[in-house]
Amino acid sequence: MTTSTVSSALAGLTAEFGEPGSRFVFGCDYNPEQWDRSVWEEDVRLMVEAGITLVAINIFGWAQIEPRPGEFEFTALDEIIELLHQAGIGVNLGTGTASPPPWLSSRHPEILPMSQDGLRAWPGGRQAYCPSSPVFRAAAERLATEVASRYGAHPAVQLWHVSNELGCHNALCYCDVSAAAFREWLQKRYGTLQTLNDAWGTTFWSQRYGAWEEILPPRRTLSSGNPAQALDFSRFSSDEVLECYRVEERVLRRLSDVPVTTNFMVTSHIRTQDYWQWTPFVDLVANDHYLDHRLPVPHQELSFAADATRGLAEGEPWLLMEQSTGAVNWQPRNIAKQPGELLRNTFAHVARGADGICFFQWRASAQGTEKFHSALLPHAGTDSHKWREVLELSGALRSVREVLGTEVVADVAVIFSWEAWWATDLDSHPSEEVRYLEQVHAVYRALWEAGITVDMVAPGSDLAGYRMVVVPSLYLVRDAEAKVVSDYVAAGGAAVVTFFSGVVNEDDRVRLGGYPGAFAELLGVRTDEFFPLPHDEVVTLDSGATATLWTERIENTTSRTVAAFLDGPLPGEPAVTVNRFGAGSAWYIATALDPEHLRDVLERAADAAGVTTAETAPGVESVLRRGPDADYLFFINHTHLPHTRAITGHELITDRPVTSLEIPAGAVRVVRTRRTEN
Repeated sequence: MTTSTVSSALAGLTAEFGEPGSRFVFGCDYNPEQWDRSVWEEDVRLMVEAGITLVAINIFGWAQIEPRPGEFEFTALDEIIELLHQAGIGVNLGTGTASPPPWLSSRHPEILPMSQDGLRAWPGGRQAYCPSSPVFRAAAERLATEVASRYGAHPAVQLWHVSNELGCHNALCYCDVSAAAFREWLQKRYGTLQTLNDAWGTTFWSQRYGAWEEILPPRRTLSSGNPAQALDFSRFSSDEVLECYRVEERVLRRLSDVPVTTNFMVTSHIRTQDYWQWTPFVDLVANDHYLDHRLPVPHQELSFAADATRGLAEGEPWLLMEQSTGAVNWQPRNIAKQPGELLRNTFAHVARGADGICFFQWRASAQGTEKFHSALLPHAGTDSHKWREVLELSGALRSVREVLGTEVVADVAVIFSWEAWWATDLDSHPSEEVRYLEQVHAVYRALWEAGITVDMVAPGSDLAGYRMVVVPSLYLVRDAEAKVVSDYVAAGGAAVVTFFSGVVNEDDRVRLGGYPGAFAELLGVRTDEFFPLPHDEVVTLDSGATATLWTERIENTTSRTVAAFLDGPLPGEPAVTVNRFGAGSAWYIATALDPEHLRDVLERAADAAGVTTAETAPGVESVLRRGPDADYLFFINHTHLPHTRAITGHELITDRPVTSLEIPAGAVRVVRTRRTEN
């Protein structure tokens, strides 16, 4: 993926009447196969009324366009593509491979995935296939070839949509086909059995392998398994799902010049794909995101996912491929969006770099698993609050179209790692309650509430240009990646590292000599033992803070103590430290601070580093996008009270000049200001 490729892909999608960059992508999934043809023309007419510019079709079309092996029926797909094209609506064309038809698994039951304890997953849902299956890949390649050959040059097709949410259900398969593919992957990674045995530490529990054929996926065992084996299996599984994408991607590039992408799932409950490894193979980074009401503050996780998606896009604009207008169908309680929440959710994505907003789906299904999933056109039809909200949102996006192509401004980087997520959440650790994403979310929440916009970056990324970098619980880190942080601080940067970081290398091997291992010299501390806390224990610090979950015995080697424990297992021992390292400074937070005091430490570090903090109020989100001639300040009021902000500029949604901006309760405002260059 290159910047020019991404920009070109988005420019094509945002073009209107041949003028690049003139409108936001406003789109949806459409499943015309679920409806009688008599509905199609009405749907297209209403799409035009709603301002829809891009429609994803043929996502789950395999059984319709290949009803029997090798027999293809494209008449219905031809018809809907023409209807959309005649209406001036672009097509995001799916390859149709998201879920195999019944005939494929009936003829080839060996493609069905297997769980860790050896149970087959049968057809009847979706993604009922093993990602490593050569039979499935060959069938998917054949279908993609037929679709690309027929539509690759069609003027309506603006984007290729490979499969759908790859790995959502089937990323981890433990069948014999996967076992053979895993062994092949390991041979390429390690070369020799001796190297693998060393990397996995197989001298432990008599696990040493004498032949490649002896190696299996980490199937269910009587006791804890080998963590290095489990970690490599996560890497392998992400690569195998990526290869499923690449099988089709290569076909599309051979037969068409249309940009290619797939929908990532950067969200709180999907962790199986290391998307840092995927981005070189998409022309446009696209993400699906649904509010997770199992989390304490769902809209903060939305912002986190948007920032992470922008990180994957290397700061370039990106596409929200799916969100919901209201409730979903797959959570224990499927909460509807309150009035104004659809607008707030959408503009949180736009504020953080999305130049396109799409929904699942256009028309709410009358049958099937997702019949109670919300849609742009609900079961109640156009005489509904939801439809009126959709029209309001469409108008609001038109009003801020000049924001297209601008960049989100962030002074702070947060290092985020799918590999560390996999490794941290393995068993047999000091505390099973230390979960990677929870610690990342805690840091992110504190920064969000402090009004600090962040970029999410991969370990080892160039940190030049950031005033501060935050490293939350990076348990697994390579030496070279840790050195990037140390070099950044030595050159004058500021870093904040939180507990359980730097402990192991890429093989899940503990660094000897004391924790925090890879970051010990940078932080100027040495820990000889961890003291995790019982589930309900709370300790206090001399700063007035409280903390839970974790403590550790710290020796200050070159650092100074900022706050110490007053009680708990380590009274008097350091809990928060800061170290002068070269021309910069590095903070260490050795416990799980309460939210208020975690924010306080991060704000102190940010203030010392010269980080620009948005002037805001609790619950009011503020994000800056910058263009060549103007700044655009987004204000999203998540509270039930109005908020006033002194600012001079032009508010785009209400289209009026302002010197004192009122942001009503639950409302969104976007202010254009002209910048004075220094």
